[in-house]
Amino acid sequence: MPVYALSNLMLFPPCELAEEDGLLAVGGDLSPERLLLAYQSGIFPWFSYPDPILWWAPDPRFVMLPSDIKISKSMKQVLRRNTFTITFDQDFAAVIKACQRQKRKRQIGTWITEEMRIAYEQLHEQGWAHSVEVWNQTGELVGGLYGIGIGNYYSGESMFAKESNASKAGYITLVKHLQAWGFLLIDCQIHTPHLESLGAYEIPRHDFMYQLQQALQHNREAQKWQFDSSISILE
Repeated sequence: MPVYALSNLMLFPPCELAEEDGLLAVGGDLSPERLLLAYQSGIFPWFSYPDPILWWAPDPRFVMLPSDIKISKSMKQVLRRNTFTITFDQDFAAVIKACQRQKRKRQIGTWITEEMRIAYEQLHEQGWAHSVEVWNQTGELVGGLYGIGIGNYYSGESMFAKESNASKAGYITLVKHLQAWGFLLIDCQIHTPHLESLGAYEIPRHDFMYQLQQALQHNREAQKWQFDSSISILE
């Protein structure tokens, strides 16, 4: 199948027209309007400088239902000890920059280009992109993650950790909040052993698209998120 070249029109081809590896389209821009349309269409950007903007809709899709979160005995101990302090949307810029700098196995450079960073900071200002900050006991930012929340759908983008278990603590805390807030679907996009150990799994793309549309039916206001101490993380 051809890879579609995007024009200035705010349109994406259907996801089922993607290549076998999930690549669907190339070009366009990273405006907030196009990014929001992409996520609502089951599509996400992923590319590295100096490549053009690449848009993906892989099959299968790696997802998690908030109720499926797996918390190991060791992580329960970390959370009970209050090893970390977790906040939401307190320092989005620091989180995305730390994710940008995070060294990853078998990855040269970063897919979080400066263009991507600026675009997601704009989405954060509009209330669509959200960060989770993980602070150690001395007040240092040692972990975190960010993603997009639309309706009852959350798409995770990237995470980082400077201390053991920091990103896991942040992710588990986020998922428990998403569950309490009524979110139906977490999009992890592409398989990673780290998220699989926490309960994520692959589903066919057509199943993902159905669940996505169900989750998007809820009209949730775009606004900053706040940590809620009344939500039980170890329930």
